[in-house]
Amino acid sequence: MGSLSPLQSPPRANPAATSASFRIYAAFYNKDPINPSDSSSTWIQSYNLSDTWTGPRVPIPGLSHDQVLKDFSMVSLADHLYIIGGHLSPRRRPTPDSPDADLSVVVARVLRYSVARDEWSECAPMGTPRFDFACAVCDGKIYVAGGRSGGARGTSSAEAYDPATDSWEQLPSMGAARYKCVGVTWRGRFHVVGGFTFEGPFSIERSSAEAYEPWRGAWELVPGMWQLDVPPNQIIGVGDDERLFSSGDCLNTWKGHVEAYDWKMNIWNVVEGSQLREMSSLLEGYGEGDDEAAPKQVYVTMAAIGNALHFLAGYRLVGGGGDHCVSMLHTFDTSAVRDGWRTTELVREEGCNKELCSHCCVVLHVS
Repeated sequence: MGSLSPLQSPPRANPAATSASFRIYAAFYNKDPINPSDSSSTWIQSYNLSDTWTGPRVPIPGLSHDQVLKDFSMVSLADHLYIIGGHLSPRRRPTPDSPDADLSVVVARVLRYSVARDEWSECAPMGTPRFDFACAVCDGKIYVAGGRSGGARGTSSAEAYDPATDSWEQLPSMGAARYKCVGVTWRGRFHVVGGFTFEGPFSIERSSAEAYEPWRGAWELVPGMWQLDVPPNQIIGVGDDERLFSSGDCLNTWKGHVEAYDWKMNIWNVVEGSQLREMSSLLEGYGEGDDEAAPKQVYVTMAAIGNALHFLAGYRLVGGGGDHCVSMLHTFDTSAVRDGWRTTELVREEGCNKELCSHCCVVLHVS
């Protein structure tokens, strides 16, 4: 792993870059490898929009074969990808009497991956170890807030990373401790949306957001921005007008439609024409016998490029030939008047042991 060379200025994407210049990166691990010789722990892999899963799995460095890194944040600045925080857990589920039964270490570590050089570097760590936290890029800096640092309680602390100096700045704390909250940059402010708090169910904190204004150095409460007691799964800004789209809440299966935020009414509405066809029809022909069970969603994660929302999704199918998974890319054109969906099969894999470790992100590939 290489040493970190501080960036002279925050890297920015070329406005003229086309969708073919970008790749979507996702992070996985195998809960129970089919091949005993499989020594991979947690890895990242990219998808090229003009092809399929591209290149080999890239292991996240510093992890032993028996460890996995989960619930971290993965964001990008131009052609650099950042792995931030998370918690280390045993790869295999321990038994109650195992000495590792309660082993879970929360980390403050930050890694930077150069896609151009295929090289990892270690960055300055966060001031507070955390996982299940909000994270987003705002004006060339990486902002993090909330999450858990250990135990059941969340944190209200926040900080920002400047890649030009490889340093973290402590920010004022939020008004409430939140975890499983979602971070998104909207209208120049870093928003921390929803999350579990300790004010009890159906509290204003759970259904609200807090927005940090960098120019003022202060947080502002946005009541009712999420409206549900269950935290959001992902919220992403799209296009120059920064429209906000959601894939639903984090505790239920993605329902196959997209919701958009109406800031004037402070409400989320299902986008007209965004209802994806039934999964059973999408997966027709994958069965191997009459005992084929209905497909089960294993994971889904969303990324935006231009006006398009890309959903990387994995589905488990059980049939006469045993378990197998099909990964697909569902693309929704938010500017389309009708027929906005396009679905592409990525790969079919035997076994269903792959688990998503962090939501995906988009990285600019510079040739």
